[in-house]
Amino acid sequence: MSDKNLTETLSIKPIRKKKMTMKEFFSKENFNKLTVKSFLFGTNEKRGFIMTVLIYALLILFGFVYVYPMLYMLGYSLMSESDLVNPSVTYLPTSWYFENFMEASEVLDYWKNLGNTMLVSLLPAIFQTISCSLAGYGLARYKFKGKKLVFVLIIFTFIVPSCLTMFPQLALFVKLGLVNSVWSYYIPALFGQGIKSAVFIMIFYQFFREIPSSVVEAAKINGAGALRIFVKIGIPSAKSAFLLSMILSTVWYYNETVLVALFFGDAITTLPLQLENFESAYNAIFAGSGGTTGKTANEAIYMAGTLLTILPLILIFFLIQRYFVQSLDKAGVTGE
Repeated sequence: MSDKNLTETLSIKPIRKKKMTMKEFFSKENFNKLTVKSFLFGTNEKRGFIMTVLIYALLILFGFVYVYPMLYMLGYSLMSESDLVNPSVTYLPTSWYFENFMEASEVLDYWKNLGNTMLVSLLPAIFQTISCSLAGYGLARYKFKGKKLVFVLIIFTFIVPSCLTMFPQLALFVKLGLVNSVWSYYIPALFGQGIKSAVFIMIFYQFFREIPSSVVEAAKINGAGALRIFVKIGIPSAKSAFLLSMILSTVWYYNETVLVALFFGDAITTLPLQLENFESAYNAIFAGSGGTTGKTANEAIYMAGTLLTILPLILIFFLIQRYFVQSLDKAGVTGE
């Protein structure tokens, strides 16, 4: 006998859940205080309406604050001179005008200065990450006399403004013959004294502290030395710290202009430094030394130069952001 015939024989009707209409939902029997409270403020399992609206409003606000400058630069960099003087054209150009990027690239001497910028940002970032990781590991896993003093000195290097130390540092580099050379960047980074190195040492210190002592002791019993423990246990447990250090170091070295002008002089020019001198460089190339042609750098050309300057950092971020998020998810270890 089929299930249908059995149901009819026993006179059992299958229970069907009736759909509730809006009128029934807002009736006095259903729409009570508890329903209103859970709808507005949520429950333990579900976020409420007010919190959802607040979160989305903050996300839209913060997103607009960060995205607006990029949209502004992109829109104005594609405007022609006629669009710039036209009051009816505000954000979007009437037609795409790529001549601004060509002129900005010529003024920035783009490819040459991009190579210089990578030379004085990527390599010091690598050196600084290695030296800060070693310093952070030593402070986290070893006990020695003067450890608290070392902490104080590290924090002191972060608290003291860099403008107070750059000129004594410059005088030292002059005596050592490091001025107008990339070694004025490389040597401090190799010894954990690069740009904001104290921040990275403390980041590595916090990560390496979370390594369980039992794991380190087991490695020592198996005959692993200090360097092998650092390579096999320390580095895998702090992948996100290494990636964070590389990203921030590269960005800070990339955007630095004061130290570049002070240490390198005319020997090395970076894109951000050339961007600061954009107007004078533009007039020297396009307007001539006497300025007889009357052609000057307008806002669209300057926006194009700014966009070309930050474009490498944007590309680097989009290439590694997925790995950065994944490393953060896998970085947690249980300390003892």
